[in-house]
Amino acid sequence: MRIGSAIFLIAIGAILAWAITPGLIPNVDQTLIGYILMAVGVIGLIASLILASPGRSRRISETRSVVDPNPGERITRNESRDGGL
Repeated sequence: MRIGSAIFLIAIGAILAWAITPGLIPNVDQTLIGYILMAVGVIGLIASLILASPGRSRRISETRSVVDPNPGERITRNESRDGGL
């Protein structure tokens, strides 16, 4: 869930909980559904902010050295990459 969809769920939940007259949809507790949507939106917003934080990115560096058998030269290879999720 991205930040935009989480905010959308919070907005729809707030509309159902506070802006629409109760009993507009028969046999459905609109207020409860609104609170559930707002809770899911808040959880999704917190999760997306945690996953998008810059502190979670990791940089992986790897160095390999081998000796080429023909000329006897040492070959060193350095590789760096992001180790994100």
